[in-house]
Amino acid sequence: MKTDVIINRDALYALRELPSESVNCCVTSPPYYGLRDYGLDMQIGREDTPEQYIDRLVEVFRELRRVLKDDGTFWLNIADTYCGSGMKAVCKQKDLIGIPWLLAFALRSDGWYLRSDIIWLKENPMPESCRDRPSRCYEHIFLLTKSKKYYYDAAAIAEPIAPGTAARYRQGRGAGHKYAEEVPGQGKVQGINKTRSGGYYDDALMPTTRNKRDVWLINTVPYKGGHFAAYPPKLAETCILAGCPAGGVVLDPFFGSGTTGLAAKSLDRRYIGIELNAEYCALAGARIGGGNT
Repeated sequence: MKTDVIINRDALYALRELPSESVNCCVTSPPYYGLRDYGLDMQIGREDTPEQYIDRLVEVFRELRRVLKDDGTFWLNIADTYCGSGMKAVCKQKDLIGIPWLLAFALRSDGWYLRSDIIWLKENPMPESCRDRPSRCYEHIFLLTKSKKYYYDAAAIAEPIAPGTAARYRQGRGAGHKYAEEVPGQGKVQGINKTRSGGYYDDALMPTTRNKRDVWLINTVPYKGGHFAAYPPKLAETCILAGCPAGGVVLDPFFGSGTTGLAAKSLDRRYIGIELNAEYCALAGARIGGGNT
């Protein structure tokens, strides 16, 4: 199978031509519902109803599941939409539709394992003119998998422990404190809370990292190319480090400006990009030096 390539075709039909169990990881961000009109036949995001939008994405990602290896991971970036005038939705105008969770639940029902809802928090979000609700500053990244057991490198994206945690490790723990016994319904006592005299962690033994949390503070970065929905490379890099082994293949069926491919190449992974818009294919190819088909 050819890799480090950009396929200029509709995602569903391109996926159907890829071999089963041939890619390790998918990192993608499909066009959001009702946000932009790219003026292309077969484009996703301009369906008459949210339900039609969800159904089309479920069909695309069902084919993705076939292409994904059994231990593969699927990282899906998706944002919500407010119901506007002219939309044929069951909700009222100005309602938040709930697109991310409608899609996540539909994918779970279709056979995916829904493993995590990660909040992508942005300190520099796009400004909004609304004055009757808080401005949005986050999007969802769902981690979905094909199987119960899958490749996941927690150490590759681990976070530094907080200074307060380090201080707690160094301190002694007397008997009788609040968390010395099991918390009802929680199970075992955490190691950091067990009774001990003096700090049994010296600097050489004390952990320096913790498991990555599910709120990721990653700011958007400027992109000069003619694409208006490019996510930051660090976002794709984090997903790839955790969800794809070195030398593996990363797929993005909504390739856009090629951020996923750029991140994959920088991390010693191969990529396959699928993009309906020929102009975006050319843009991505020039950006990362990939070939088009």
